[in-house]
Amino acid sequence: MKTAKIDFEPKQRIQKIITCLEQQYPNAKTALNYTTPLEMLIATILSAQTTDNRVNIVTQSLFKKYHTAQDYANANLKELEKDIYTTGFYHNKAKNLKSCCQILVEKFDSQVPKTMTELIELPGVARKTANVVLYNSYGIIAGIAVDTHVTRLSQRLGLTKQKNQNKIERELMVLTQKEKWMHLTDLLIFHGRQVCVAKKPQCNVCGLNKFCPSAFTFEHMFTV
Repeated sequence: MKTAKIDFEPKQRIQKIITCLEQQYPNAKTALNYTTPLEMLIATILSAQTTDNRVNIVTQSLFKKYHTAQDYANANLKELEKDIYTTGFYHNKAKNLKSCCQILVEKFDSQVPKTMTELIELPGVARKTANVVLYNSYGIIAGIAVDTHVTRLSQRLGLTKQKNQNKIERELMVLTQKEKWMHLTDLLIFHGRQVCVAKKPQCNVCGLNKFCPSAFTFEHMFTV
C-alpha cells in the first residue's frame, strides 16, 4: 500500500511538526502530579505500564504516607506493595522504590541526583525516567523521553525506523534543537493520547496530515 509523498526532509518536518503541535497543545506538560523531585521520581517509576491518571490516584494517598527517601527506604515491602497495587507490576515496583530510596539515602544524602549518569544507577530508572525527572524537577534537558506514544508517533511520522527506545531517542535528538527535546516528548504524548491513538488514528482530523507519510495509509485502511 502506498503512502503519501512528503516534500520535507526529516529536520524540516520535525520543526513544522513541533510548531503545529505547539499551537494545538499550548499547555503540553507532564500529567503526573508532584511537588518535589522525589515525588516526581516515585511517580515516574510507578508510571511504567500504566496510565498517568492511575498513578495520580495512587500517589494522592502515597505521598501523604511517605514524605522522604528514608520513609520509602524503611517501608515494609509487603505494605508498600499494597499501597501501589493498582499501578500493576507492584512486586517489582515496590522493590525498586525501596531499593532506589535506600541508595538515595546512602549515596546521595536523600536527594534526587541531577545528572543522567547518577540517575540511571538507581533501580527502576532508565533513560526515559531519568529524562522526565531531570526536566520536570530541575529544568535540565539531557535527552528525549521515549515512551510508547513517542515511539509510535515518531515511527508513523517517518522520523525513525528504529524500534529500540534508546536508538529512537538518539535519532530524534539529531533532528531536534536541544531546547525542544523534552517539549517534543510532551507534545507527542498529548497528540498520541488524543488524536494519533494506537489502534485507530484519527487522520481525518489530524493537523499533521501534510507532514505524515502514514496519513494516506491509515485513512485508506479505515475508510474502505
